[in-house]
Amino acid sequence: MIPQIDLTRQHEALKAELAAAAARVLASCRFILGPEVAALESELARLCGVSHGIGVASGTDALVIALKAVGVRPGDEVITSAFSFVASATSVLMVDARPVFVDIDPGTYNLDPALVDKAVTPRTRAIMPVHLYGQPAAMDAITAIARARGLAVIEDAAQAVGASYGDKPAGAWGDVACLSFYPTKNLGGCGDGGMILTAREDVAGQVRRLRNHGSSRRYEHVELGYSSRLDELQAALLRVKLRRLEDWNQSRRRIAARYRELLAGVPLTLPEERLPARHVYHQFTVRTPKRDALAMALTDAGIGTTIHYPIAIPAQPMFALPDADRAFPHAARASAEVLSLPCFPELTDAEIEATSRAIRDALGRLH
Repeated sequence: MIPQIDLTRQHEALKAELAAAAARVLASCRFILGPEVAALESELARLCGVSHGIGVASGTDALVIALKAVGVRPGDEVITSAFSFVASATSVLMVDARPVFVDIDPGTYNLDPALVDKAVTPRTRAIMPVHLYGQPAAMDAITAIARARGLAVIEDAAQAVGASYGDKPAGAWGDVACLSFYPTKNLGGCGDGGMILTAREDVAGQVRRLRNHGSSRRYEHVELGYSSRLDELQAALLRVKLRRLEDWNQSRRRIAARYRELLAGVPLTLPEERLPARHVYHQFTVRTPKRDALAMALTDAGIGTTIHYPIAIPAQPMFALPDADRAFPHAARASAEVLSLPCFPELTDAEIEATSRAIRDALGRLH
């Protein structure tokens, strides 16, 4: 069996260091907003080219708190992608604002900047690009639109830690950026967690208040906030993993290059890495109109795959926008065709070759 992702390999290699990090926290009895969180915040802020990192309880909380911190208010509109995990849109609803969906560039699966510009209305307050599958969106064009229109930019970088666009890391382009430490991410914890990144002092100050019941000083609460704090144990484990992140991302890029070699000429659309983006391949996602049949054939061959994502957000039951497939044709087509192959740093060359061979064989039978 070749899994789509296998965290047991990662954790086995780091067992002693993870255990030592956990023991350090248990011995300290500092579990909330202690030195491990502060150190991780500083380390990730430096990696992502900003002055502030603020740990929160999840990637979704990061989006919600970031939206509030940049001034999104009830009734405002936030432009975001029609093709992503649903939290990119539901976080907007959680601050009583309205998500305005824009279709994707079919080559990158990210927001199409030309459509973003057309979607701006007098109610628009922010743009939330999603760096899907590990490839940053076209941040030069998106931030230019935002500057011209006086809008905030919130980068949903949950899948793109360590990626870059041009001369800036993912997370350094917008007013604020959000990370997720969900276990399957490139930098994944052993539970939930997230982080907000910003170079803006005003935003950083409000985020720190909002994550801690609206308090900047103990027992003094200046606004309605949340209980959303990254805990010390997760931070300590993440710091162990952060030291390997660049090597792991390089391994993902090597795996992607090897897939491209082995799948050249196969009737399959391979991921497009569009310069000046540096993709970190949170997923290696291919597409084919025969997606479901290919997925079944790979399952029969003992190869794990995942569909990220089978329903475009506007077509989700909670939104169910009329004529969603026609309004967002690229998102609709992607949801029907995308398939994520095994892609994790410990994947072996033999497993890449076996997966590629199984794909060739399956598509040969299907065509």
